[in-house]
Amino acid sequence: MDSALYQNYLEILRQELVPALGCTEPIAIAYAAAKARELLGEFPDSMEMKLSGNIIKNVKGVTVPNSGGQKGIETAAVLGLVGGRADKALEVLEEINQVHIRRARKLVEDGICSCALAENVPNLYISAKAIKDGHCAEVVIAGQHTNIVKMEKDGKILFQKDIRTADPDKEADKSRLTVKDILDFADQVQIEDISEIIEQQIRLNTAIAQEGLDNNYGAQIGKTLMHVWGKGVTTRACARAAAGSDARMGGCSMPVVINSGSGNQGITVSLPVIVYAEEWEVSREKLYRSLVVSNLVAIHQKYYIGSLSAYCGAVSAACGAGAGITYMYGGSCHQVSLTIINTLGNVGGIVCDGAKPSCAAKIASSVDAALMAFHLSIQNKSFLPGEGIIKGDVEETIKSMGYIGRVGMRATDTEILNVMIDRANINQDC
Repeated sequence: MDSALYQNYLEILRQELVPALGCTEPIAIAYAAAKARELLGEFPDSMEMKLSGNIIKNVKGVTVPNSGGQKGIETAAVLGLVGGRADKALEVLEEINQVHIRRARKLVEDGICSCALAENVPNLYISAKAIKDGHCAEVVIAGQHTNIVKMEKDGKILFQKDIRTADPDKEADKSRLTVKDILDFADQVQIEDISEIIEQQIRLNTAIAQEGLDNNYGAQIGKTLMHVWGKGVTTRACARAAAGSDARMGGCSMPVVINSGSGNQGITVSLPVIVYAEEWEVSREKLYRSLVVSNLVAIHQKYYIGSLSAYCGAVSAACGAGAGITYMYGGSCHQVSLTIINTLGNVGGIVCDGAKPSCAAKIASSVDAALMAFHLSIQNKSFLPGEGIIKGDVEETIKSMGYIGRVGMRATDTEILNVMIDRANINQDC
């Protein structure tokens, strides 16, 4: 592998595998609100939020971390106003305390924050406008959860950039990802280049999974699986990933290392690989290299799907985990590719209806499918080209699934939101 490609893959891991506190969509709202307050220079009398449908979808049903169990857009925005630290980005609510929670609750009740659907904007779009005594400051985030594309104060644009324009000095090129090169990179990467990144993922994501198993969050998917399915390695892989999501969707304030901008995807892509490494007693180095595979395979798929869509990211993340486990087992490039193909041919296209407790169940189902795909692949069994969306090779299959997620499910995404916010007349249309 040439040095430029090596550095590009390393930079992808550095940019993508970062810690976040709670579900990334409400956290992004809190970040935008905190940044708008900072730009205004004083505490506002009112706050106006304009959000894309996908942001609304992913905030509506999830508990905001450090909120005392509260949910919703207004809670996330006002907590960001009251006690958010914009300099901490996706850990913006880390220092929220009971005083902040009480004040935010009162301000929400008093109606300080209004929310509206933004039309004809990117799937990930947040506009936060802070207003006081005729002065206003607006911060716009688009494309990625901390990607500020515009800052404006009292009608004067202080900063603006095109969302489609990447900074070549800062942005790694995900278009250069391929399964073959991912495996080559995993084989060749110097452990000292990845150990800090990967070890943080292992430590933080393992901790929140244990929290989900030890306590009662959401529908308790992880705990239930351990109770009814026994304690075999397949169950543990599904249950620990689900338990991490149970805790995270239930408002647990512990951070996770994300993947593709999502904590649930970061949990899904890592915990099954960690469980199998423990079961097989592999070396730490082998675990690191396997997690490199799982993370990059998931990011590779999401490059084509997009950050937010009607396509459930648990599938692409579990697919990455399956690939990482196949690699850890000693599978060839062909067998890793079959694991990806078999997973996508099975559960590709599970819909995303927002962040909420049932995400843990979708994670468990997706991991189970990825593990079945692994067992098929090591016997060189797979779904064949022409069967459904399966194409002639793994790269074309990944692209076909990406096309379905980004383009084919666009109308589905709109109708899911309409159902969620009661804009669809389901009794008439059914």
